[in-house]
Amino acid sequence: MSLMVAVPALAQVKPGDVITPDNAYKVKDLVAPGVYYKVEQGMSMKIVPSDRVDWPPPYKDATEKYSAQVRLSPDGRTVENYVAGQPFPFLDPNDPKVATEIIWNNVFRPLQTDDYDLRYFACENVRTGRNEPYRVLDEIDVGHYAGYNEIGRTEVDPMPIDQDFKKTGRYWLFGLYPIMAPEGMRGAGFLRYRYADPKKSDDIWSWNTGSRRLRRLDEGIMSDAVTGSGTPSEGGGNIVVFDPDHYSGFNAKVEEYNYRFLGSKSMLGVVHAVHSPEVTCGTDGGGSACPENWETRQMYIVEATPRRHTNNSQALQSRTVLYIDSEVWFPLYEDAYDQQGQLWQNHIYWLTYRDRPVPDARVAIYPFKRSFVVGAAATDTQTGMAAMCYLPSRNTPEKECWYINMGAVDRSFFDPEAMVRAAP
Repeated sequence: MSLMVAVPALAQVKPGDVITPDNAYKVKDLVAPGVYYKVEQGMSMKIVPSDRVDWPPPYKDATEKYSAQVRLSPDGRTVENYVAGQPFPFLDPNDPKVATEIIWNNVFRPLQTDDYDLRYFACENVRTGRNEPYRVLDEIDVGHYAGYNEIGRTEVDPMPIDQDFKKTGRYWLFGLYPIMAPEGMRGAGFLRYRYADPKKSDDIWSWNTGSRRLRRLDEGIMSDAVTGSGTPSEGGGNIVVFDPDHYSGFNAKVEEYNYRFLGSKSMLGVVHAVHSPEVTCGTDGGGSACPENWETRQMYIVEATPRRHTNNSQALQSRTVLYIDSEVWFPLYEDAYDQQGQLWQNHIYWLTYRDRPVPDARVAIYPFKRSFVVGAAATDTQTGMAAMCYLPSRNTPEKECWYINMGAVDRSFFDPEAMVRAAP
């Protein structure tokens, strides 16, 4: 479903064009400021014809069955009566609540409705820049990047709601463990639970192999960068990487932000990537994936501002601008601004659309095409430091990697004791 509030593009490109720093001006009005920074710093784009991305049929069916009963709460912040599918398929750009509805559509997106397990992914920290030599400063390898949804399930029993939701009120469970490299953090991990109650903060645990200690973490540090080990740290890290609120796009608790709809615009994004694993860009120090296929996409632009005086006083960003694809319902990129209002962080996600995550898959094969995230980059535009993540890793022993809505993980995987047992 689209909101046709298109903002005309001032520059035009056509299929077959190759965008480099030398002709970056052609895409300045077709990408976010942070993406334009990436192109100026050496990331190239191959412009290709646009192609459609369809929802998985079970998600379509659930949308038709349940969406009519969904409402926002009286305060306009919390979704009510949601069961499965897209909560708000019909959007009115003149509705003052449309930005919040877009964000809830992003939460209950068609990408991964039931469960997912990405086995073996890697992130490389580099100094990015035009023709910067490729030198890995720090590398993080992780065994599992996994999630389990208790509500909105469309493909794997229990459907559409896990009965545990009625007892715990958990929307979803997330786990990132065990860290496999660097050696000093081998076995570390991170768990996070999200709750339907708008006033209940996330439950978060980390396991540190050095201290052999399971710790409860404050939700406030989820907008902070993670350490070089890949796990959140109140003390910060030696190199900027993804903060947990930007795992899988915008991942913060919805009720802790205010939202403003900035319009709908034809922009460039990657939803039909040709590489999996992704390729290292050779012209920007390895800070992105290039060359890759970019196409014109209709995107919703939403500004998210922390509710500092209510329940989000610790957020580091003054605001984040999300560029959400209107078919995939995933932010193809995001720009975050510091407390002085200056561009600070850019996140780019490279997606593909296939019936399998990798061409030679034998198990993870679906009866329909679905979207997979195959690459992600986080860049500090003020320092030039970047983390380029490969999903799957280029050196993984597990060749299938993405298992989406296949029952690959259940709730037991997300128990803190299970994370501890997985550590060497």
